[in-house]
Amino acid sequence: MLILRSSPASPFGRKVKIAASVLGLSDRISIDMADTTNPEDTIRVQNPLGKIPALILDDGTVLYDSRVIVEYLDFIAGGGRIIPADISRFEILRLQAMADGMNDAGILQVYEKRVRPEDRRHPDWVAYQADKVARALSALEAAPPHVVSGPDVNIGEIALACALGYLDLRFKGAWRSTCPHLEAWLDSFEANVPMFAKTRIEPVEW
Repeated sequence: MLILRSSPASPFGRKVKIAASVLGLSDRISIDMADTTNPEDTIRVQNPLGKIPALILDDGTVLYDSRVIVEYLDFIAGGGRIIPADISRFEILRLQAMADGMNDAGILQVYEKRVRPEDRRHPDWVAYQADKVARALSALEAAPPHVVSGPDVNIGEIALACALGYLDLRFKGAWRSTCPHLEAWLDSFEANVPMFAKTRIEPVEW
């Protein structure tokens, strides 16, 4: 049994869970909660960076980060399922990179407010991260992915759905007011990929 160290709010962990479901591997993976803020959590041994998600293989080998994990899952599922082997893989991997970058920028904004004392926060730093997300959303809204019309999705689409879901979770879905095409695309993704709804958690203040 593979063990996935993650947490419900992690968009990167969510990406792995959805990828596993799409690939028919969910029943081979056990989910184990990780607390990256706890110095006693074994995640800091399993992944020296102390980051999630991390996937523990049957022989004890640990894979990280999410991009490596989903590549491994695609490999053991036969290959070419969510990461094509042809030239289209680069467009799909680019979309994953864009979505992962949005998540990184969103998480940094959350941590700035959650971790730093108020008198040591840097509004310019938060604005810098927020602008990354805004530019990505603008580019994606201008050229959104094709509407999802079946259960076969790629890792770029999975990553994008998780990035938009994280914006819903932490930023009250403000992106929706200016991105109707992306909103319609996400609706089509959710309608065709049941694990997206199953991995949703309720928005919270931060």
